[in-house]
Order: sequence, then C-alpha cells, then structure tokens
Amino acid sequence: MIWLISGIGLWIFAHLYQRVLPAHRAALIERWGVKRVKIAIALVILISIILMTIGYLQSELIYLYALPVWVWHLNNAMMLIALFLMEIGRVRGMVRSKIRHPMLVAVILWSIAHLLVNGDLPSVLLFGGLGLWALGEMALINITEGAWKRPEPGRWINDLKILAVASVIYGVVVGIHYGLDHPVIALLW
Repeated sequence: MIWLISGIGLWIFAHLYQRVLPAHRAALIERWGVKRVKIAIALVILISIILMTIGYLQSELIYLYALPVWVWHLNNAMMLIALFLMEIGRVRGMVRSKIRHPMLVAVILWSIAHLLVNGDLPSVLLFGGLGLWALGEMALINITEGAWKRPEPGRWINDLKILAVASVIYGVVVGIHYGLDHPVIALLW
C-alpha cells in the first residue's frame, strides 16, 4: 500500500504547493520560468496518478464494510452529477453561478459515490484521501481568497449542453467499468 499512499501524498502536495508554499513557488518560477514549473508540477501529478493506480491495483483487499445493494443506484446518480459538475465551470450557465468550487465538489461526490460501493481498505484510502484533499482544498481557497464573487448567471442551455456531454462521458465510464469485468480485460489487469 506504500505506492498508493505515496501517490495520494504526491497528489496532495502537487495541488497544495501553490497555496501552501507561494514564496517557494515564486522563487522556483524565478529560476526555471513559469512553463518549466507548470511542466514539473504536471509531471508530479502524472506520477502520483501512476503510483495511485499501481498501488490500488496491487493492494491486498481488506474488507471493512459492505453497504446494501441499493447504494449502487445512489452511486450511479452521484457519478452523473459529479461528471456534470466537473465540466460546469467551463461554461457560463445557471449552475456555475451557484457553486463556488464545482470541480472540487465533483471530486467529493466521486469519492463518496465510490466509498458507497467499495468497502475495502485500499478504496477507503484512495477515495477517502482524495475526498478529504478536496475538502481541505476548498477550505484553503476560501481562506486565502476570501468572499466569493458570484459570476453572472448564464443561460440554462449551456447547462443542458454540459449535461449532455456528462451523460456521454458517463456512458463511456460505465462501459469501461463493465468492460473491466470481461475475461479478456481481466487478464490484462
């Protein structure tokens, strides 16, 4: 599980670096330039995702809890909402003017949804850790940036377009998840 925990730690570090160590980041930009610093942070994030994936797949399954089967339906609804929120910040719609941190709320919903259907220790570490990171990130942004200035509301049609895109992505994700149970795909894992 060391790979999983290391990946989560790197993810948190890379995402909090700018807010927690702004002077260090500014000095690094002074030496390396903005582009190189962004590339370095992107590489750290990529490494963290690789470590989390390897760690999660190789971790011993230690079951902690099991919830009723009906939570799968709640999981599916939460995942569709999470995908919608992940993209809603990109357009001027009505929903974007109501939620300050749509992407981080999406991560929290994604985390909770996965914790509902995965009661093993590696899942609790991965999804719980990333959910807690998102909560902490939201709190840190709220503290450092102060009061939120709501953007002007856009049109509902923009929200509906994002919902359509999220629905397509949701279909692909569901297909991938069901595909992972296919015997040929299982051999690759």
